[in-house]
Amino acid sequence: MMKKIEDYKNPFDIILEFENMLSEYTGAPYVVTTDCCSHAIELSFRYKQFIGEDLNNISFPARTYISVPHIFKILDIPYELINTEWYGQYKFYGTNIWDSARKLDRNMYLSGQIQCLSFGRTKPIEVGRGGAILLDDKTTYEWLIKSRFDGRDLSISPWENQKEWSVGYHYMMRPEECLRGLNILEEGDINHKYNHIYPDISKIPFFNE
Repeated sequence: MMKKIEDYKNPFDIILEFENMLSEYTGAPYVVTTDCCSHAIELSFRYKQFIGEDLNNISFPARTYISVPHIFKILDIPYELINTEWYGQYKFYGTNIWDSARKLDRNMYLSGQIQCLSFGRTKPIEVGRGGAILLDDKTTYEWLIKSRFDGRDLSISPWENQKEWSVGYHYMMRPEECLRGLNILEEGDINHKYNHIYPDISKIPFFNE
């Protein structure tokens, strides 16, 4: 039976339920939903900057969507585009972060890694807009879970009662999208055709500057 938003007293409970279901499905101990995969990747790299990790030797496939190199330009992280094939997901070499936008399989989570999902158009779960971060490190999770939603702790309501704050970003996935994802996941209506050919962005001068 399809769930409706009216079934919940607190819409934020839908976000938590979707995250818990993704955790169970993928095998990731922790899941943080975001408004898109690009912001999931951005937050993952912002965390690396926050903890002072060396990010001077990052490389990733040249055949990807243009939002990815834009992230590195925004964060002022040097990168190299490499000629390599991938299917469903690829790794940002030099880190433990993955762009898993085109993949969603049962028990897909890779221990010790950070995998970023997409729920946008043509993706395995297509809800319109949304993403998620799969991970197993509690400290990283606690930073990401607040950072994705304006620094908020969703266990505190109303938000103005929160006493401790940190810098956050308006990158949360809305309850409405989470509900669509929840229903799709429960129905098992997942697109497992992961092949997609992206253009070679290394041929665009702007992304090699």
